[in-house]
Amino acid sequence: MKDFKKNIKYKILFILLGMGIILVPSYMYFSKDVTALLTHYPHVRIIKSGDVLVEIKKEKPKYWIDLKGISPFARGAIVLSEDWAFFDHEGVDVEQMKVALSEMVDEGKFRGASTITQQMVKNVYLSNSRTLWRKLYEIILAHKVDRVLTKNKILEIYLNSIEYGPGLYGIRAASQHYFKKSPASLGPKESAFLAMLLPSPKRYYVSFSKKRLTKFASSRIKAILKKMRMGKLITPEQFEYEVATPLSWEK
Repeated sequence: MKDFKKNIKYKILFILLGMGIILVPSYMYFSKDVTALLTHYPHVRIIKSGDVLVEIKKEKPKYWIDLKGISPFARGAIVLSEDWAFFDHEGVDVEQMKVALSEMVDEGKFRGASTITQQMVKNVYLSNSRTLWRKLYEIILAHKVDRVLTKNKILEIYLNSIEYGPGLYGIRAASQHYFKKSPASLGPKESAFLAMLLPSPKRYYVSFSKKRLTKFASSRIKAILKKMRMGKLITPEQFEYEVATPLSWEK
């Protein structure tokens, strides 16, 4: 009798576990209507507490810049820096996730390995909480978004909704704040600077606030320019010129 009851308990547990494995991803997948992004736009708003509220509305925000209005240097620098395989994967870069997992297990290093699509999904739909639940949610929604939106649409939303500094959202605001120009006019090094900021814009803002690049920022910008040269966005001669030329606000 005891064995029978024990077997029943195990069967119930396995059933519940199986239901969870099916229902949780299904909930995450269907909980957000990402098709709205085909005709609507995320509106980023900072509320009194300092938190960010994102609402999906039909009208285009005043700060919005269409992809064609953004310098190819800026688009390229950010893609090459943040997600080299952006145009090849299906929202999630499985190979990069394997590398990140290996580094975490073998070396104790932790990095998100988030694609541009995952970052866009997090900014528009999810919180910044560093939990496995949010990461799973992000992965599932990124795959869904990649099936619904074009790569160019995903990139446009991403560039217009991410943070480039303390309370500084969208590439129009970033271009004006750092360089007093429109996103269409951004040069290679200016674009590399914006790309350098993205992993941690509040932390890396120190270069601008002190009006000189930190050692890390200088090294990172040079590395991004190298990627731009490798990707044939700039010539070897342009690379040398950009590396040697200070940004407009550097002392």
